[in-house]
Amino acid sequence: MWKNLSDWLRHRLPYNLGALPEIPEDLWQATLTGHPFLQQLSESELVKLKALCAYFLQRKEFTGANGLVITDAMALTVAAQACVLLIHWGTPQQALRWYDDFVGIIIHPSDVIARRTVRDAAGVVHHYQETLMGEAMERGPVTLSWSAIQPGRLDGALHGTNVVIHEFAHKLDMGNGGADGCPPLPAGFMGLHSAQQAQQLWATQWLAAYEDFCEARSAHKRFGQPAPWLDAYAATDPAEFFAVACEVYWVAPHDFARALPTLKPLLDGLFQRPVAQ
Repeated sequence: MWKNLSDWLRHRLPYNLGALPEIPEDLWQATLTGHPFLQQLSESELVKLKALCAYFLQRKEFTGANGLVITDAMALTVAAQACVLLIHWGTPQQALRWYDDFVGIIIHPSDVIARRTVRDAAGVVHHYQETLMGEAMERGPVTLSWSAIQPGRLDGALHGTNVVIHEFAHKLDMGNGGADGCPPLPAGFMGLHSAQQAQQLWATQWLAAYEDFCEARSAHKRFGQPAPWLDAYAATDPAEFFAVACEVYWVAPHDFARALPTLKPLLDGLFQRPVAQ
């Protein structure tokens, strides 16, 4: 058994899980201090989160791009924010099945310039570049920018911006196919016994909220009406609306509940959090 997290990270071989890495208490406390929203969790939730992180670190491979060296603190920073989404989804082994479609996590020192190609309705191909703080690929790795996710960088700013939660929310959304803003729902969602009823309820209420948000954004841009509370990127499509909402739900839960009261019960049901929180 490896005696500490550093030993485990250095010696891990692909697909050879071995023993769980030990997370030193001082490193754990530093991670919580670096991300204030994690300190809002209850003691029982923090116990679950730490256990999830150990299993997450056991199962995932971190790669530093462009010479970036991945430290214990960096790996745990990502793990804690990725796993917070799963703390009420059963045992660590059960919960982490939601992330089984990938192994690799690639961290770049700064934002990534991605080359894109799209074909418009007329068949014309356009090439452009896009600056990314993160990206989740269906059945592929998660890419993150360390400059965007390091402790204190964006945590709690810009209405609860959190790149790690955003990208791992996309992974959850991809659980029943491509990202579309309608993730797989747990059994008994919102007290419903039928999976079809649950999906219909989600699609009806969530997509209606997305359309309302887009209309409010349009009224802000065209007529100077007050801007809606979520980050403007949420208007990109239903998948981005879902990921941005998940960021704020976890990072600024009280603000989220006040600004988007119709969405809070849906995310409470999805993440299976106690209603009182």
